[in-house]
Amino acid sequence: MKSVIKSMIRWSATLGVVGSTIIGTTTMGALEVLALPEQQILQKLGPVPMFTITDNKGAPLVASVPDQKDKSGVAGVFINRQDAQAFIDRLKQKNPELAKNVRVVPVSLAEVYKLEQTNKKKPNSPNFAFVPGQQQVDAAKTLLQQSGQKPEQFKGTPLFVAKAGKEKGYLTIKQADQQVIPFFFNKTELQAMLERFKKQKPDLASTIEIQVVNLEGVLQAMQTRNDQGLSQIVLVPPKESIDFVRSLQPAAPNQPAKKP
Repeated sequence: MKSVIKSMIRWSATLGVVGSTIIGTTTMGALEVLALPEQQILQKLGPVPMFTITDNKGAPLVASVPDQKDKSGVAGVFINRQDAQAFIDRLKQKNPELAKNVRVVPVSLAEVYKLEQTNKKKPNSPNFAFVPGQQQVDAAKTLLQQSGQKPEQFKGTPLFVAKAGKEKGYLTIKQADQQVIPFFFNKTELQAMLERFKKQKPDLASTIEIQVVNLEGVLQAMQTRNDQGLSQIVLVPPKESIDFVRSLQPAAPNQPAKKP
């Protein structure tokens, strides 16, 4: 939990992406050929809150996987806190003894990434599997269907990004004097930003296109080749996740504590 509190300022700052000034579009290479040095990867993932299920000692809850040779098991990493809590609620019905000793714990995506990299070198260490919200998965499949692709081919955790203009460049915003490309975990929040974009640049409104990629593919791309184009990408967590993490931040002196 201490590491979560230390990351609070970074997580809170990420919310500024949504209110940033939209400045235009940019083109870059296909995601499959992009990469970043590991330190930059961690800097990008640090502001993104995820949610895990742990026991009272802080160890992640690991589920066994049938037919898995190494018997290491899988630990779920939830994108949404509500989904993690719903998992515990179901566990209370199936295994109340186990459920009373577990809880939902926020953790940064950077910490998940580091653990995953470390576990690759350790035999029988648990793997991590992202658990996206069903609503966002459905939204991703609908987008694919509308573009003539097969929705059942989509796997993983959806990320939504917008393109616009004749060249279909990625929509960019200004953050800390830099031009960045926001990739949203929540399609509705991206659409809210697009409504602002349409007002700012009505001549490009008809050219807007929402693309869906998966988080797993983006993380893999970060580790492959050395192309600094990826440095423009900013992952935008769900607003609910940011609000919850902010509620855990200690109140300033003479200020009332924030309610969860």
